[in-house]
Amino acid sequence: MTSRSGHARKITNNAKRLQLMLFVEGHKTEPGYFFHWYRLYRERVIVNIASLPNVTTPIELVERAIKQRAADTKEAKRGKGDTFDEYWCVFDVDDHPHLDEALALADTDGINVALSNPCIELWFIIHFKSRTAYIERGEAEDEAKEILKCGKTLSPEALKRLVQAYDKAKSNALALDKKHEGDGSPPQSNPSSGVWRLVDTIQGVTTAS
Repeated sequence: MTSRSGHARKITNNAKRLQLMLFVEGHKTEPGYFFHWYRLYRERVIVNIASLPNVTTPIELVERAIKQRAADTKEAKRGKGDTFDEYWCVFDVDDHPHLDEALALADTDGINVALSNPCIELWFIIHFKSRTAYIERGEAEDEAKEILKCGKTLSPEALKRLVQAYDKAKSNALALDKKHEGDGSPPQSNPSSGVWRLVDTIQGVTTAS
């Protein structure tokens, strides 16, 4: 079962499939992107995507994920379902307040994070080209729009191209991490993206670097 509601319940007879609960910042791009990956791997994974129109910051997403997991755990103890195998938050660096606090809270409470700096459009760009220089959010959005030939709602053709170029994007993302490490920049500096970690999880990749 999939849902765009943060209150979806799981069906226990799907236990053999990995079950993920995603809390995403965007309401068009991210749900469309991850739901597409779910459809490709639905034989091995169940992906629920929370729809949270009033949640606008990373700290709120992480707090909502923690709250949802606690509610799921309570229901599981009552024999009315199970917790999800993994809870994920997907958000951008952007200009959000309390970002470091959100990342620390997620780490402490075991909530996985797929972070892009400055935004998820950077992740889309590096499917098709290497990008090592600092980039502003607006520039990244414009460049991704030009590359994919669509806006916030990803077209079927754009989704197809992104899947086909996934290995290159992951390679470029890992190279950016090494670059930042090598030049002494803080982890997850601009530009960078950890979206590949979630996509690998959906695909069932367990040997990611």
